[in-house]
This record gives sequence, structure tokens and C-alpha cells, in this order.
Amino acid sequence: MAEPLIELKDIYKIYHMGDEEVRANDGISLTINRGEFVAIVGKSGSGKSTLMNIIGALDVPTSGSYLLGGEDVDQMSDDQLADIRNRMIGFIFQQYNLLPKSNLLENVELPLLYAKVPAEERKERAMRSLERVGLADKWKNMPNQLSGGQQQRVSIARALAGDPSLILADEPTGALDSKTSREVLNFLKELNEEGNTIVMITHDNSIALEAKHVVRIHDGKINFNGDVKDYAAII
Repeated sequence: MAEPLIELKDIYKIYHMGDEEVRANDGISLTINRGEFVAIVGKSGSGKSTLMNIIGALDVPTSGSYLLGGEDVDQMSDDQLADIRNRMIGFIFQQYNLLPKSNLLENVELPLLYAKVPAEERKERAMRSLERVGLADKWKNMPNQLSGGQQQRVSIARALAGDPSLILADEPTGALDSKTSREVLNFLKELNEEGNTIVMITHDNSIALEAKHVVRIHDGKINFNGDVKDYAAII
């Protein structure tokens, strides 16, 4: 039986710009089960980035409820939000967000450092993550010594290091050429086949079709939520 990991119900995120009310998310309800590979797709300004921030516990909704692994996220303090990010979520960003003056091992260790994992265990887990992405032999290298694709693999290793319940990938191929994008997408598929839950944010329909399930956002609302094959038939 499918086990929900992400449960969003009637999520509203409202901003006030002068006298104008902007509903970035306008009554979104969504359930994502453990082990799914979901693409959330939408054009710029659709509300997908706001939704990503809420799912990633980087922001809280104006109203509605959000359960992550059964924990009530929208009622948490800032310290509790930071804790849930460290414990349950691995982030992959478009621009890699690697520390330029730290070597690869130190970059991958970073979320474990925040989670207060002891130094020896931290190093072991970071090395295992680098091995998974094929970069263990380069652990002493600095980010500027790597190609863009290799840097993105380091960011994937960093996301995996904490053994998160959820991997949240924000436009993970946006800064890569087509060949390297394919390599990264194939690796995300492999991770999903191993049982990892992946939510990928993208503006590109062709990238969204790499997932198994697609959620399309338009003007702050979900206007498609279903299997990738059904989505491919309507775009």
C-alpha cells in the first residue's frame, strides 16, 4: 500500500503588493507517496517556485496544512524547520551552490555538519556519497577544477549524504548542456529506482516527461496531476 510522504491540503500563499493581493499558490492540494518521481512543471510566475519553497520547508504557507512524513510542517518554529530540512530533505540546485573554497569532501559533508554528525562518521558518509556519483577519487579537488556536470554530481552527493526522505531538485539541468543534462536525469532515475523519493521542479515540458508523475501549475493552481503518459498525450 502506498505511503504518503508529502501531504498538502488547501495551500494558499498570499503576498500583498501595495493594495494588490497576489495568490502565488491558490488552494493547492497534493499527495506524493514515498518512492515516487514527480515533476512539478510550470512557466515563470506560475507558482511552482513558491510551492517548491513550501515543500522544502524554506517557507510556510499563508494557510492550509503540510505534512512531511507525517510531521506538521506549517506549525513549526524556525529552528524546527531547519531541523526538518537537515533530517528529511536533500536539495539539488540549478547553480550547484558549492562552496568555492572547500574541497568536494567538505562540500558534501556540509549538511551533516549542520546535523551535528560526528566528524569521523561525517567523512565516511560523505565519501560513500561521492562514490555513488563516481567522484570519490576527486575528493580533494576544488569545485572550480570540475566540469559543470561533475559539479552537479557533487551537489547530488551532498543531497544524498544525509540519507533524506525526500530529494528536491530545483531545475537540476538548467545550467547544463544537453549531453550532461541526460547524464544527470539518468542518475536521478537510478536513484528513484533504488527507492528514493524525488520531486523535480522545472519549466521545461521535455524535462518533466523524464519523471513518472507530473503536476502542472498555472496561475497558482494545479491544472494537471497524473501519470507522465497521460501528460505526454496532452502537450
